[in-house]
Amino acid sequence: MAHPQPLPKGGEMGRGSSPLEVMSYYYHQADPALYSRLQEFAKKNRSNPTDAERILWHYLKDKQFGHFRRQYIIGDYIADFVCLRTNLIIELDGGYHQLPEQQMSDEARTKWLESRGFRVVRFSNDELIVASENVINKIKEYQNL
Repeated sequence: MAHPQPLPKGGEMGRGSSPLEVMSYYYHQADPALYSRLQEFAKKNRSNPTDAERILWHYLKDKQFGHFRRQYIIGDYIADFVCLRTNLIIELDGGYHQLPEQQMSDEARTKWLESRGFRVVRFSNDELIVASENVINKIKEYQNL
C-alpha cells in the first residue's frame, strides 16, 4: 500500500478546502498500480449496492447532510460514503465484518483513514435496515460536530 504524505498544515484537508482540492489530494495518494482496479471495484459497487447501501443513499443523496459521495477512493481504500467537506466516512458492514481477520483489517483501515484526518463511523447493515431513523440521527450528530 502507498504511504501518503500527511495532511497539509493549517487544518484538516476538507475543512476550508475546495472539493476539487480535496479530491485531487486523495487521488494522488493512491498507489498508481492499484488505482485502475480500485476504479473498477468502485464502479461495480455503485452499480450493485447492497440493500443497506441503497437505503442510506436514499437519505444522503438529497444533500440534507452535506455532499456525500459513494464508493469513493481514498488512498488504497474505497469508502462506502464520504463527505469531503467534513471528512466524515460512513461504512456499512455486512456479516463478514464480524470475522476476526476482517475486524483486524477494518481496524487498520480506520486507523489509516483517521491519520489522514477522517472520522470513520460504522453501522451494521442490519442496524440500518431495522433502525434507519436512529442511524440517520447519528449521522446528523456527526455532521454537526
